[in-house]
Amino acid sequence: MPIHIIRNDITKIKCDAIVNATNPKLASAGGGVDAAIHRAAGSGLDEECRRLGGCKPGQAKLSGGYDLPCKYVIHTVGPHWLSGPNQKKKILESCYRESLRVAAEQGCETVAFPLIATGTLGFPKDQALQIAISEISRFLLTQDMLVWLVVYDKDSFQVSKKLIDDVTEYIDECYVEAHYVGEETVLSTRALDSAESRRLWEWEEKQTLRSVEKPPTPDTQKAQESLREEGVCFTRAPMEAMPSPDLRDMLKKLDESFSQMLLRKIDEKGMTDAECYKKANVDRKLFSKIRSNVNYRPSKTTAIAFAIALELPYDEAKDMLMKAGFALSHSSKFDIIIEYFIRNGIYDIFQINEVLFEFDQSLLGM
Repeated sequence: MPIHIIRNDITKIKCDAIVNATNPKLASAGGGVDAAIHRAAGSGLDEECRRLGGCKPGQAKLSGGYDLPCKYVIHTVGPHWLSGPNQKKKILESCYRESLRVAAEQGCETVAFPLIATGTLGFPKDQALQIAISEISRFLLTQDMLVWLVVYDKDSFQVSKKLIDDVTEYIDECYVEAHYVGEETVLSTRALDSAESRRLWEWEEKQTLRSVEKPPTPDTQKAQESLREEGVCFTRAPMEAMPSPDLRDMLKKLDESFSQMLLRKIDEKGMTDAECYKKANVDRKLFSKIRSNVNYRPSKTTAIAFAIALELPYDEAKDMLMKAGFALSHSSKFDIIIEYFIRNGIYDIFQINEVLFEFDQSLLGM
């Protein structure tokens, strides 16, 4: 099952278990996630924690949920940022592994984590986030569990500044082209390549056929001249000579569906079904629906998630999205962000989701 990054109060998450980033004595601290969990759980949690005998850094211990909307609380102790450089990373990794192990032993299907050690322990949030995503995703390769990574507010969540700057610059460039400069202006201020010329000429041809006699525009003339130099010959059939397509014949020639393309691409990539849907951050049950129904229509985020998991190049990703009835547009920030990652060959779905979260966009997968 997938990882969800959500902005919420972890004490209000309805799930099998929540993880508490605590101290070695398991005593309620003065502030932060630990204190909030103890306040919401009530005195029963305090009493049980006193009986657990403490917890070493990197380990995890289980207690009941008491007045919280969860069955269990898994307590773990993170590293202090001032500890040794290798030790602190290993301890934080162990916090996630041990907490997930305890959850699996209890048969938990849903678990919510805070960003461990990023409060008073001072662990940098961007590095802590990478460790959390890495350890949770590694665990989910072999286990079925829905994991929420809960952040209280946006200040608690930090992605690489350089990556955000790069994506922001890409969005700005695409938005300028799509919104602040008219399409004809864009075409007239840069050279047309052969493919653009062909598309432009075909568009003008359609407009001409719809009218009585429309004189060619300067751009159309340039496009025609350029293509003639390449040996392209233009012939225009009169409207009455164009054959009328038969709907029944067209329906017999339907292209492959999204489901068919997805399964074909999985085979071509030499992946197993599990490898694909886990890499796509998609639930196994949803994948089963797609596999069993040739005409299944996924959501846009799910369709893109599979294109990312399969590491499809941009044109193939657009084709897969079109099979599901969607497209990528420069009028959408979400679409531009997806385009940025695909065009740059970055197919880490969790990194993409981190950036989508930063820009308040829908996340990929389910």
